[in-house]
Amino acid sequence: MSTTIITSDRCFSMAGIPAVREMAEIAYQMWTLGWDERNGGNISRILEEEEIAPYVNLRGTGRTIALSFPVPELAGKLFLVTGSGKYFRNMISDPAANLGVIRVTTDGGHVEVLWGFEGNAQPTSELASHFMSHIERLNADPGHRVVMHTHATHVIAMTFVHDLDEKKFTKTLWQMCTECIVVFPEGVGMLPWMVPGGAEIGRKTAGKMRGQRVVVWPHHGIFATGSTIDETFGLIETVEKAARIYMLAAGHGIKQAIADRELSELAEAFGVTPAPGILQA
Repeated sequence: MSTTIITSDRCFSMAGIPAVREMAEIAYQMWTLGWDERNGGNISRILEEEEIAPYVNLRGTGRTIALSFPVPELAGKLFLVTGSGKYFRNMISDPAANLGVIRVTTDGGHVEVLWGFEGNAQPTSELASHFMSHIERLNADPGHRVVMHTHATHVIAMTFVHDLDEKKFTKTLWQMCTECIVVFPEGVGMLPWMVPGGAEIGRKTAGKMRGQRVVVWPHHGIFATGSTIDETFGLIETVEKAARIYMLAAGHGIKQAIADRELSELAEAFGVTPAPGILQA
């Protein structure tokens, strides 16, 4: 089954799975923004059986891939995941080669490929970070579904010139754009620089995800989570916009910003609770 869509004045043949189309389109948009050069970036989304059953044989078993980090908490869950070494710019034109539907086995030690990942492709090398973050966010929010990692340009730039204390980083982002404290009142998490792709950075990222939906990897990118693709992408957009404003303004010398009192008033007006220890009373 296939469908035809028009994106950026180009015509593509798509696999007729709504979740696949949605992820391919957002990945392509992230590439056009310059956030996902080469094979940078990865996305995973929890799938419900009813949304994928019309398109994928859930009774069958596909190619099995062993996990180096057992995830029994996710046993039986279905995921749509971007592939390792795959380019976001190719997601729309060839989704079956660049994306895959996987199911975690009952022992939590393997995943089965049920659709996609043609040519013996593998799930993203950041699967450890994704799965560990999914576990933590599901514990915090049963409506959680999406983990998204991207190399947002101005967020990365900001990590070179700003203090990497997460409370200070959060406050600066809040001060750059009125909507920020409303969109991410819990603030952003911050890791030290770490080698990506392994279980350790996955554990550290997941640890931050217990109380936050955004984690910054200095000099690398950003991890974000949400209940939908749009919500998660919008969260990254908001953080990136604030970082861009900071990078544009900082070189000129910032003379004023949204004050702590004003940020508190914003939070009260929109019914959100700012992370503690950031704003002065």
